[in-house]
Amino acid sequence: MTLEELYQIICERRDHPVENSYTNHLFKAGEDEILKKIGEEAVEVILAAKAQGDERLIEEVADLAYHTLVLLAFRGLSPADISAELGRRHKNKK
Repeated sequence: MTLEELYQIICERRDHPVENSYTNHLFKAGEDEILKKIGEEAVEVILAAKAQGDERLIEEVADLAYHTLVLLAFRGLSPADISAELGRRHKNKK
């Protein structure tokens, strides 16, 4: 699954809630809960990178990416917005 495919699923959950969906739970809980989860996952990425091996690091980065995509969807933003910013930064470095 690509990040774009995951983002589309997240948006689908946002727009058409599914009972017992973790994604819908996050949307209902609101931005503060989503931000809390991003903070927790960021710490877990650091811990995994320091002492838990590559497999665990990949798992934690995937969790961080998921929660970050939920935040973007919650705010009405998309991965394309991130790509545009990265492109702008690259262009300014030349």
